Amino acid sequence: MTARRLVVEGQVQGVGFRASLAAEARRLGVAGWVRNRADGSVEALLEGPEDAVARLTDWARRGPRFADVSGVRVEDAEPEGSGDFSIAP
Repeated sequence: MTARRLVVEGQVQGVGFRASLAAEARRLGVAGWVRNRADGSVEALLEGPEDAVARLTDWARRGPRFADVSGVRVEDAEPEGSGDFSIAP
């Protein structure tokens, strides 16, 4: 089990980024959460098998169709033990 925290920057709010990331996470079997940040970025905690977390991190670098990702900061994190993936308000 691995965990990573992502901060995704660019045009990532108002384009379905959180819902698309959550759907992709569920498809890959990754747990955690995603939320908008006040600075316009999106933050996510991803937990799961190393390969699935890596694939979702790669997906976040592109995002959904209408997103324009300018950068993704990735750091190791402590797993929170979440059993599913949620969209935080």
